[in-house]
Amino acid sequence: QVELVESGGGLVQAGASLTLSCAASTGALNHHMVAWFRQGPGADREFVAGMWDRDNGKRYEDSVKGRFTIFRDNAKDKAYLHMESLRLEDTNVYYCAAKSTITTVIPTANGQYDFWGKGIQVTVSS
Repeated sequence: QVELVESGGGLVQAGASLTLSCAASTGALNHHMVAWFRQGPGADREFVAGMWDRDNGKRYEDSVKGRFTIFRDNAKDKAYLHMESLRLEDTNVYYCAAKSTITTVIPTANGQYDFWGKGIQVTVSS
């Protein structure tokens, strides 16, 4: 069992940068695929970015390509989402997710992930 905790959210102005962190409060994040999702009020939870257990493959949702970077530090057992050029529409609750089974394709469906954090709010203001 892995319990995930997100941190680093907050209120920023449009165009600013922010880095979210994901750590395991119990269990270990290493050896899991990791992804970030986001969800707005009344909306489905959508895939933002994901990566394999090592820094050897990443996948991004189209609207964040070139602006967001997912990476991990296995020595610290943490994963991150660095966000640049933030837009108003990036305002959401962001969730960290982990998947135990390493698959060839990084899945975008939230049902494919085994463990989730409780989410953290990111608000982008004009």
